[in-house]
Amino acid sequence: MDPLEFQQLVEQITKEIFRRSQPACSTERCACHTVSIDQCPDRMRLIIECGAERIGTTGPMEHPLHAELARYIDHTLLKPDAIEHQIVTLCEEARRYSFATVCVNPTWVSKAHSILKGTAVAVSSVVGFPLGATTSDVKSFEARHAIFDGAREIDMVINIGALKSGCDSVVRRDIESVVTACHDHGAITKVIIETALLSDDEKVKACTLAKEVGADFVKTSTGFASGGATVEDVALMRRVVGSKMGVKAAGGIKDSELTRKMIEAGANRIGASAGVKIVQGQRESSGY
Repeated sequence: MDPLEFQQLVEQITKEIFRRSQPACSTERCACHTVSIDQCPDRMRLIIECGAERIGTTGPMEHPLHAELARYIDHTLLKPDAIEHQIVTLCEEARRYSFATVCVNPTWVSKAHSILKGTAVAVSSVVGFPLGATTSDVKSFEARHAIFDGAREIDMVINIGALKSGCDSVVRRDIESVVTACHDHGAITKVIIETALLSDDEKVKACTLAKEVGADFVKTSTGFASGGATVEDVALMRRVVGSKMGVKAAGGIKDSELTRKMIEAGANRIGASAGVKIVQGQRESSGY
């Protein structure tokens, strides 16, 4: 390399290092790859070729083709052994990736709300979870308490046994009690019907009852039963509730490919514990 070429290379590297040292992350996108200019592979390659062993950058490194999925995702942690620092991490990830909500058990709603206050990420919580076998008045109280603590969306589990027993009026009253509690305080209601435990006729009946009492969403699964969401169930639920009601797919959704299939089938919300991996184009190994 002649002295002029060497000097030009030094100047280019110096400019790049100076640009990366600025506190604000650039929103400019490179023309060659349509990603953030901070993440342009050609720019990074230049620095590596000149001897850098490590590169610092700001912002998440998710693939831009997956990043738009974030707005569909309820970033979820509902395990009974979840501890505080995991909830904090969940909220920090939701804020970083701009997920729709975090979904946590009622005991963590206040904590999640305090972390996410002032952001665009809402807090959702669960009621009658995961069995749906508590009484309607208890579910109503549980919903109101979660809303008081800061939840803006409530995912309630229907009385599955009553549905399978043909007790439609019981199921209707069960759903309506939570819908009323939520709508009294401007919160959204999602009705978990637990598709893995129902026949197609029972799925249709559950969705119909939820629609009749004014629920905002129907949701496939808790993730704690024998199976999770399927594309076929999402499509069925969408046909039943029509275009004006939400459909949430949840349970076993672990990668961007399956997420897109659920959306194409009619889901407009995705419940997933693997939200970060989905927007990064990775895959989580097993479990719900």
